[in-house]
Amino acid sequence: MSTLDPVAVFRTEAAECLEAIEAGLLDLTHQLDNKDLVDAVFRGLHTLKGSGAMFGFEALAAFTHHCETAFDRVRKGEVAATSELVAAVLAAQDHMRALVDQPDADHGDTGNKLLAQLQAAVGGKQAAAAAAPAAVPAPAAVRDAPAKKKNSWRIRFSLPANSMANGTNPLGLLDELRDLGECSVRANTSAIPALDDLVPTELHISWDVTLTSEQDRSAIDDVFIFVLDDMELSVEEISGTAAATAAPVEERAGPVPVAATSTAVPEFRPVEAVPAKREAPAAVSQAKAAENVRVPAERLDELMDRVGELVIAQSRLSQLASASTDIALRSVSEEIERLSGELRDTMMVLRMVPVATLFSRFRRLVHDLARETGKVIELVTEGESTEVDKTVIERLADPLVHLVRNSIDHGLETPADRLASGKTEAGTVTLSARQAGGEVIISIKDDGRGINRERVRAKAESSDLIQPGQPLSDSELLQLIFAPGFSTAAAITNLSGRGVGMDVVKKTVEALRGAIDIVSMPGQGSEVSLRIPLTLAIIDGLLVRVGSGRYVIPLSAVEECLELSLEEDLRSRGRSFISLRDSLVPFLRLRDLFRTGTKPDVHQKVVVISTGTERVGLVVDQIIGDHQTVIKSMSKLHNNVATFSGATILGDGSVALILDVGHLVAAGQQQEAQLRVAG
Repeated sequence: MSTLDPVAVFRTEAAECLEAIEAGLLDLTHQLDNKDLVDAVFRGLHTLKGSGAMFGFEALAAFTHHCETAFDRVRKGEVAATSELVAAVLAAQDHMRALVDQPDADHGDTGNKLLAQLQAAVGGKQAAAAAAPAAVPAPAAVRDAPAKKKNSWRIRFSLPANSMANGTNPLGLLDELRDLGECSVRANTSAIPALDDLVPTELHISWDVTLTSEQDRSAIDDVFIFVLDDMELSVEEISGTAAATAAPVEERAGPVPVAATSTAVPEFRPVEAVPAKREAPAAVSQAKAAENVRVPAERLDELMDRVGELVIAQSRLSQLASASTDIALRSVSEEIERLSGELRDTMMVLRMVPVATLFSRFRRLVHDLARETGKVIELVTEGESTEVDKTVIERLADPLVHLVRNSIDHGLETPADRLASGKTEAGTVTLSARQAGGEVIISIKDDGRGINRERVRAKAESSDLIQPGQPLSDSELLQLIFAPGFSTAAAITNLSGRGVGMDVVKKTVEALRGAIDIVSMPGQGSEVSLRIPLTLAIIDGLLVRVGSGRYVIPLSAVEECLELSLEEDLRSRGRSFISLRDSLVPFLRLRDLFRTGTKPDVHQKVVVISTGTERVGLVVDQIIGDHQTVIKSMSKLHNNVATFSGATILGDGSVALILDVGHLVAAGQQQEAQLRVAG
């Protein structure tokens, strides 16, 4: 049984905390006067600082303290939230991420430069505060502010027995309480067991604290914000005389039980205790913790491999059972087939991740590019709940970055140009996702100037990609932008000009067995759509025979199956079209394409497949039936074989190749275009 590394757990939680901080900052960009967003960012920074200090990330805690102090001043109304402050903390957040990932690395003068930027964003008073050591409390930054009324609080708290083993240091909490004001602390040791029963790693001490501070109740809650769900906490506001009576002696020699002060009955105004106030949220939080389990992605991949092997073994068993007359064997085979199918479906759901996890990354990218280019950009996301295999999500991140950067740099105009052309000042980039059969379609759309076809053709001719004057369809012309080294940018900048990005997009999408569609209207914008399979692990396939070989067609791409008699096959020679409900559909003879050298069966079948609005028929000798297909990658020797996207192992141990539907549809459409030109 493996033991979780507390530092690894902290890094995971810190990454989530940084994502929440970034999301709050980006929301704050559009609503600078939203106090809830300011509070949310402050709490995130406070949590990151406190938990970082507990796990020994002192550089992270010290650096984050300055950002927390800045937002504390915003929260108190001493400084206004500005776009410069948000930009400074966003830049600082990148440094925080580096301090989490590489706490012992030499980060040079990056931290000081970011703090100088933060000081400039907040103003002169913050400069003095940020220059102070990280241990200086936030109130010291505002000593010149008018004196506030001091309140006295009695705070009693205890932590779970395993809290220290999990990395929580109660001394850090006490230090934070002392930072809030005058503080008296007494430890209650009455719960410590006898020496023989004592477990050194367990915590059995609780604390009774009297605090006199100008801070309000929320400042006390913030101290315990990241341990609140698991602890017992009671906070009471007390009057001045009661405070003097209730105040314990700090650092008293020897433990003094809490009961020693219970004889005094001070008059105090009870404030709603934290457990009562947060009882419902705590229950919900615990319920959520019980419902969700954090599992490393590697374990899911390993489990997926085992399920794939089980599916192959089940296919073998089904084949043996079908050839046997044993009724009991067939019954067991059918039951195992049902269970393996349900296990496969459950496993596929576990691997599915909403594209919201992918789309959320681009808010920061668009924010930074808007500041860099001087353009006003609005990012719109649609279909964020659409789910895709986690492997697909991981591999789509870089291509989408290139497409979004391309839309902003090449597509969107400057605010002056947009106003001159009758558009709004703000350009819009829309990221959308939707499911269509066994594919997910992810689109990147902008309302900019559109693709200049004359410049694309001129660049392609000068780069010898096409011959001068070579006739091309609009789709073929637009696909040229994905050629290696192709760029219409006049100069190389940080954003574009090297002709690398779009080539990366094409190669990645093709590696995912996907396809790219482009639509562009001059003056109205462009839309690039990526058609990607929902999963790269196990699919439902249609097993067919061509000659003596067997092949798998992804079932999600199959529209219907028709019979092609020998007479119809002979009549269609030279044109390769079938009439399907008043429309002509081109078809490919796989027997000829694969050069099987065998004679066609008397009753051939046409399997009509489609991607989007394009359709093509595939002529096969026999349709064997549906097949649960475990996708195996092709070897490096077969990387250039575009007709096949992978392979699978059949029940008898033989290998069946998986047809690349996108390539076959494109080949069929090209054949149709050639026949129309010829005749």
